[in-house]
Amino acid sequence: MSSQDPNVKELQEKLAERAVIGQKFGTFNGVFTPSLLTILGVIMYLREGWVVGNAGLLGAWMIIGLACTITTCTGLAMSSITTNIRIGAGGAFSIISQSLGLEVGGSVGIPLYLAQALAVAMYIFGFREGWQWIFPSHPAIVVDLVTFLILFAIAAVSANLAFRIQFFIMLVIAGSLVSVLITVFQGSLQHPISWWGQFPGSPENGFSGVGFWRVFAVFFPAATGIMAGANMSGELKDPRRSIPVGTMSAIGVSTVVYMALAYWLARSATSDELVRNYTVIIDRAAWKPIVLAGLLGATFSSALASLVGGPRILYALGEHRILPMSEWFARKNQTGEPRNSMWATGALVLGALLLRDLNAIAPLITLFFLITYGMINLVVLIEQTLGLVSFRPTLKIPRLVPLIGALGCMFAMFIENPTFSLVSVIFVVAIYAVLLQRKLQSPFGDVRSGLFGAVAEWAARKVSNLPAARERTWQPNLIVPVETPYELRGSFRFIYSIARPKGSIKILGLTTSGAFDLLKNRLPFLTETFRRQRVFATWAIMDAASFGQGVVGGMQALHGAYLRPNTVFLTLPRDPQREADLQLIIGKARANRLGVLLFAAHPAAGLGLEKSINLWISDRSPDWSVRMQLGNLDFCILLAYLLKRNWGAQLNMIAVVSDPSESTKARQFLSRLVELTRIPKDASLHVGEGEFLDYVPKAPQADLNIFGIPDRVDFTFFRKMVEESRASCAFLLASGDESALA
Repeated sequence: MSSQDPNVKELQEKLAERAVIGQKFGTFNGVFTPSLLTILGVIMYLREGWVVGNAGLLGAWMIIGLACTITTCTGLAMSSITTNIRIGAGGAFSIISQSLGLEVGGSVGIPLYLAQALAVAMYIFGFREGWQWIFPSHPAIVVDLVTFLILFAIAAVSANLAFRIQFFIMLVIAGSLVSVLITVFQGSLQHPISWWGQFPGSPENGFSGVGFWRVFAVFFPAATGIMAGANMSGELKDPRRSIPVGTMSAIGVSTVVYMALAYWLARSATSDELVRNYTVIIDRAAWKPIVLAGLLGATFSSALASLVGGPRILYALGEHRILPMSEWFARKNQTGEPRNSMWATGALVLGALLLRDLNAIAPLITLFFLITYGMINLVVLIEQTLGLVSFRPTLKIPRLVPLIGALGCMFAMFIENPTFSLVSVIFVVAIYAVLLQRKLQSPFGDVRSGLFGAVAEWAARKVSNLPAARERTWQPNLIVPVETPYELRGSFRFIYSIARPKGSIKILGLTTSGAFDLLKNRLPFLTETFRRQRVFATWAIMDAASFGQGVVGGMQALHGAYLRPNTVFLTLPRDPQREADLQLIIGKARANRLGVLLFAAHPAAGLGLEKSINLWISDRSPDWSVRMQLGNLDFCILLAYLLKRNWGAQLNMIAVVSDPSESTKARQFLSRLVELTRIPKDASLHVGEGEFLDYVPKAPQADLNIFGIPDRVDFTFFRKMVEESRASCAFLLASGDESALA
């Protein structure tokens, strides 16, 4: 889609306007705080002790280090690309869309939004468990609904209010960690360190044992909070600075906290206590209420961050017309809040809460986050590999960083849950397939063309170092010269039938008649018409003093191209004065090893019903042996086969012999040719006797006759064949690269 499309320009202007209006948060309150509070969540309070008890201190450090390595690589990759683009609303969605297109961005953004929304319900369930630890008589459904209403009221008022409350929660969590630190000076570090654990398991499995990677899978969700700040990208004062600084600071601080807390747990309780008592951190703290408040605050703040960030992703999806009712999702109120997206997210969370048990789909939440992280790493890896001048981030990272991040995310996915990993990947691919059919209008460019261009360049270099073997890979790559676009009207379907499905078309506009503006306006439309029917087509315009010189110049200019045309498509001229141009073109085509297809349409019949083809084979008396090189017949057979397949036509193979004694040999030759060239067995074989010109009117009636071009080009003969056969004709000159026997 052209960047001049009025719809795209309007969307660009709206995005720029909304970006300015929405900028209000800085690094600390917009990125660092929500990211840190989401990372330091329920896993830290209720499961890190269990991890240490199973794996030992060294094993726990390895698990924490591996998880943090993945998130660090992802954070660095996200930070790097953020310094290279003007990131809009939607965080990861915006990053991926601007590199790999809206289809890929949407296919990842939709699951990411669902993960954010469902995570709110999961955090509320975690909050309720902590609440019922204090007030066991409170009904679970009441606690869940009241918590949701409080969260929704805070988030609906404004993100600013939500972040102010998160400052208070951060103080509570900091207080809980201080309460743990105080015990160090009270002599809590009295137990010897168990460096490597016995992996006994958990109370839920009767301590029947657990593997290292299962323990890693339990801990890893603690590391999936790094997007909480990036989700606010559309409302940051300086996202290019805030996202890298805030995200990496949150990862660094949380890594230190988890590592230090693992040491404290290993020294403050026995391995048996750690695996049996999920609340050991509360029991061993200097002041239990503050740690319990930290647990409640951690789950509450994680839910709040997801409830604030989720609607921003939904808003961005609506802004780019990815979802049904996109305009409704993309509306903001007077204070700049995505109110409609907030209501939709609230309804989704409420529905999830009413299900009462999300254990069946809980693994998908983490896996959707991991797919998003993996795609961000992949985006940066692709951008670095392409080496495009547009990729010049102010924060440069080694290529190894996103590679480790991408592989780590993939590894973590299949360690977490192989079955759900496969389901989540299928879900993302299905969304991509649907969005691909939508033909979304993007307000920004992406690197997909650069990616495929790099692959094509790599392939071209590889091909250039391999022995030439075009016979096995031949496809009709046509160069179609035109002086006016109307010349293609009569031959459009024929050209399409030849090039389908794997051939290509290069439309060469020649300005010999001064029709530059007409060609410039119409050739893109004709090219797009071929492409919509899944035939690769391109166009170009050349200044030319004459038709013949223009075509020859185009042939010579394209001769060295990797995807160079191998056949010149010409039409039989009505004006005899044009014959000299065609003589020149055919002669130069021979010299440059290019095939020629001269199409002569019958003025009344055209291509008829496109259901029958006559392939004419010249008299080869007395030698009717089949050789590896058949000359023009190679090209004729290949074209006849293509048209038979694409039209579903009947093929008649016709040979005419002047000596009746050669008839048997000729028929055997045709039978042998059908066998060796693998033409379908339903081809009909005909051998005529007598003079060639006398037999033509007697031949089976066809919609198209295919002949070879003799050494001496005779336009009178071409016109006579159209008249005598009462059908359109195609006259072919082989380039030498075709082989019907290959």
